[in-house]
Amino acid sequence: MSQPAGQKIKKGAGNLTLELVPNPDILAYVASLPNPPFCVGFAAESENLAEYAEQKRRTKKLPLLVGNLAQHAIGSDDNELILFDDSGSHILPRAGKLTLARQLLQYIVQRYEGAGK
Repeated sequence: MSQPAGQKIKKGAGNLTLELVPNPDILAYVASLPNPPFCVGFAAESENLAEYAEQKRRTKKLPLLVGNLAQHAIGSDDNELILFDDSGSHILPRAGKLTLARQLLQYIVQRYEGAGK
């Protein structure tokens, strides 16, 4: 919040307005360190997944970004992930979320070991 109140805000006749400020981008900071650890980003988008996810990966200089369409994942027992890296995009087809988590970890381990970290 941009201007926190010093005490409880009492009910009144007027409307209350809440102004939010962005949090620091911790992932971008860590990925930009002189000798960064292997960083993986996540992008839950509602549209233009490939465009927005790849843009985010390149802007933050990430070796791997995991993307999905939020409207297909929230409230569902399954999902589909698209992995973005320097060699392009790779789909992890629709499956249960636990199965996808295991597949994603396997992919991360392979990429991590290949990166020599």
